[in-house]
Order: sequence, then C-alpha cells, then structure tokens
Amino acid sequence: METHHSGFRVEKMCSVLEVSRSGYYKWRTAQKSLQSLRKTEVQQRILYHYHDTKQRYGSPKITIQLQREGIRISERTVGRYMLDLGLRSCVSRKFRINTTDSNHDLPIAPNLLNQQFATAEPNQVWVTDITYIPCREGRMYLASVLDLCTREIVGWRLSDRMTTDLVQGALSDAVKAKRPGEGLLHHSDRGSQYASYEYRKQLVSYNMRASMSRKGNCYDNACIESFHSILKKEMVYCTKFKTKQQAYEEIYAYIEFFYNRKRIHGSIGYLSPVQFAASFKKKKEPILA
Repeated sequence: METHHSGFRVEKMCSVLEVSRSGYYKWRTAQKSLQSLRKTEVQQRILYHYHDTKQRYGSPKITIQLQREGIRISERTVGRYMLDLGLRSCVSRKFRINTTDSNHDLPIAPNLLNQQFATAEPNQVWVTDITYIPCREGRMYLASVLDLCTREIVGWRLSDRMTTDLVQGALSDAVKAKRPGEGLLHHSDRGSQYASYEYRKQLVSYNMRASMSRKGNCYDNACIESFHSILKKEMVYCTKFKTKQQAYEEIYAYIEFFYNRKRIHGSIGYLSPVQFAASFKKKKEPILA
C-alpha cells in the first residue's frame, strides 16, 4: 500500500517530469516486467549449461558461457540465480589412495621439469600418473598422460592391475594419437612402473627425455594430479560403478567427450583442451595468396 509520504513524492516527481501518475505507474510496471522476463531467460540458460555439463559447472564457468552468448552478467548474479534455482555444482569430497611405490632400487631420472608448468607448444612436455578408481566389482587403476601445454589427456588406460603394462599402454596410445617429435620431456613420479626397465626402454625407443618428481613432493607432478582430482570430484565420486565395464564406459565418456572436448579451463583462456590445441594448428597453416 502506498503511504501518504511516498504518494506525495510520486506526485511531486510526476509534476516535475510533467507526466501523469497513471503513466508513471504503467512505466514502472513495464520495467519490472522486462526485468522479470530477462531474469527468466537468463535462468533458463543457466539451467541449460548446468545440465549440459551434468551438473559439473558452478557460477564461474556458467558466467563465462553466458557472457560468450552476449549476456552481460556478473558471477555474483549468476551465483544468486543458481541459489534461487537450488543449483549447486557437483563437487564431491576429497579422497586419496597412494598409488606410488617408490620403495625400490630402480634407477631414478633427474627432475628436469622442476615445476616449470608453462609450455609454449603442444607435444613438448607430457606428464603422467596412476590413480585408483573404486568399483564394486573390484578396484581399478587409471593411467593418464597429459599434455602440459594444452591440458589434453593424450593417452590413458584403465585396468584392474597397477602394472608396468598399464602405463606402457597409456604412453603407447598417446604416441599413436599425437606423433610427437624427438626430445619430448616425459615427467612422472618415482613409481616402480615408471622406473622399470621396460618403461625406460620404451622412452628411449620414442626418443623421449625422462624426468621424475623429487621423493615425497606431490607438487612436482601437480598438473596431472589436478586432473585426477577433477575427474574424481566431478564424476567418479558422484557415480557408483557396479561393474568394471560401466567404469570404463563412464570414464571414456568423461575424458574423450567432456574433459578433452568440452570442459573449459581457466589456464588456457577458458577453452577446452581440443579447442586450444586447434589454435596451434591454425597458426601453422600456410597463408594462401
């Protein structure tokens, strides 16, 4: 209900602007309607991006997506709209099982990478690691190879055994997919699989330089460990794998279709790894006269 004082102020304002009271109220109602309509449209786009990423995006990434669509909006407003809609990104608890067996007498490569995570070109530095994947049918292990420049997972293997064959297969798949040149720097932890004679021989056959983390220093291999953490928080811990086949299919879909091709990364200009890698190919294409 309009009070006497507010009514007086409206009357005075209308007099100064030379408009009628009815015209003023009609304008104010129309403004509210436009704001309400815009809010509804924005919330619909928020819902789209939220479900399109299987509830994995929070307000920061959804804001980027909306701004790319030409919607001028702040992350704070997106966060408020998501709260109104009852939306929250799928981020599960942290859980870690150590998969590094460094208690061995195998040769250890020097730490050539030395936490130099900025790389100018693809296929110059690859980092690799193994992580544990829980499954009701039996535990599994994922070996991944990540390109430090593009953040793309260039090779991976999933197995119920944490063997040298597992990491060899992941590296072999990466080489087949990317065909890197000689001298690529290959960085891993000190795990017995990576220090084994068979794996070191494989690196030599590919003309790769071996680099290993310092003992007990997880930061030396932070980028690949970050990927495994993201994988688990966004998918593994949100899904209960009943069978090993289901685990393989879900992880395949996440890595190949979502992470590599769709998930945007702040470190590479909020592009997906495949999009960022494509930008290097365009730079090398000859310019036709």
